[in-house]
Amino acid sequence: MSVTERIKQQLETNPVILYMKGTPDFPQCGFSGQTVQILDACQAKYAHVNIFEDPELREALKEYSNWPTYPQLYINGELVGGCDIVIDLYKKGELQKLLAAAGATE
Repeated sequence: MSVTERIKQQLETNPVILYMKGTPDFPQCGFSGQTVQILDACQAKYAHVNIFEDPELREALKEYSNWPTYPQLYINGELVGGCDIVIDLYKKGELQKLLAAAGATE
């Protein structure tokens, strides 16, 4: 399976997935940590991928998403964006709607 096929499979099988530096319990950058805090504040259920554990995926995802930085949040297979966009959507109440539409919140 190619790395692009793995990315597509992850996006298809997880309504909400966060590609991040580190893990939700131990984020390895401030932006990943802030994004996790916001998802937790929304009580979202989400999958995560630690890009440090998969350098091939880390490089391929930048091209796949056409987004150069991490974290990258996907909802229903669509790139939502990085930390700044997630914060902005959260403050506007839009993130909560996207998560609810994906069935990722109670």
